[in-house]
Amino acid sequence: MVVSWFAGLFYLPRLFVNLAMETHPVAYDRLLLMAGKLYRFVSPIMWLTLISGVWLWLAYFPLEMHWMWLKLALVVGLVGYHHVCKSLLRKFQARQNTHTHVWFRWFNEIPVIVLVVIVLLVVLKPF
Repeated sequence: MVVSWFAGLFYLPRLFVNLAMETHPVAYDRLLLMAGKLYRFVSPIMWLTLISGVWLWLAYFPLEMHWMWLKLALVVGLVGYHHVCKSLLRKFQARQNTHTHVWFRWFNEIPVIVLVVIVLLVVLKPF
């Protein structure tokens, strides 16, 4: 589930990059359709990931593992990122996007950085 959620978080902003650059109405509508379907697909996966993650944490990991609190804060940030994607998608649907494709290219890197930090936390358990 985590892999599917992250795949959506990686690909949806890439669709936003293409939407921000697109000038042909038919292509724009097709990209918008793809983005909407992708968002609707990964949203339930996000919730399943969160539910199973909390269950695993409470069942198998002690609360004293301080690195886990930082990991959870990063996951909460990813949930916020997911909802920002929803807001951006709605702006594209309303034809009110104000960001450039360059902005979306940088925005697309956020989940990559968060994933790297989370993996390092889990592997190294620094504190």
